[in-house]
Amino acid sequence: MFNSLLAQLSDESATDPDAVAEAQAIEEEAIESAISLNEQRLGSVVAALKASGATRVLDLGCGEGRLLQALLKEKQFAEIVGMDVSHRALEIAQDRLHYDRLPPIQKARLRLLHGSLIYRDARLAGFDAAAVVEVIEHLDPPRLAAFERVLFECAKPKTVVITTPNREYNVKWETLPAGKFRHRDHRFEWTRDQFQEWANRVGSQFGYRVHFVAVGPSDPVVGSPTQMGVFEASLRQ
Repeated sequence: MFNSLLAQLSDESATDPDAVAEAQAIEEEAIESAISLNEQRLGSVVAALKASGATRVLDLGCGEGRLLQALLKEKQFAEIVGMDVSHRALEIAQDRLHYDRLPPIQKARLRLLHGSLIYRDARLAGFDAAAVVEVIEHLDPPRLAAFERVLFECAKPKTVVITTPNREYNVKWETLPAGKFRHRDHRFEWTRDQFQEWANRVGSQFGYRVHFVAVGPSDPVVGSPTQMGVFEASLRQ
């Protein structure tokens, strides 16, 4: 079933860039589904956001709305904003969340925005926390500096939760050819040392303390499949 669906999407993607993204997302999900990694990842992000005490949260690069769906179940979050650069992803998120049929109280908690993570956006200011889940690896490395400024200098929430693949773990998936990324649109995948070096540099530059969480089954040699950094604003921010 997976292969036939992927083939159908691949045919459509010849003229539709949204179909390309959908096909690539299906491939990545198929790789990770055996260990329910997406569920573990979203659970870890929600737990970190709850522990921060945040009530107003951003989901940046919200995609098809899986994290938004989980956040809506938590009464702690009074305002939830999802933003994505893809109009098609936002449409799918609306459908997933049954946005048009949400009770008025629930609908008032949720907003979906179209926007890019590499351009300053005043709409992102003033939030307690932001989640950036499996997004940064889709950015071209030269654009990371712009992303850093948009998030940590312009929006500057008190807490930022970022997840990204741990490249070292890729050897654990037999279906993933050697040297290949988990998703065809990934511009890079970092080792644990590379992610921690980047996160600590960004934290030092913008006034955040960072601690790291391994998400998913842990291997003594290659670690866990997902790595998560939780950035907390220091007093000097």
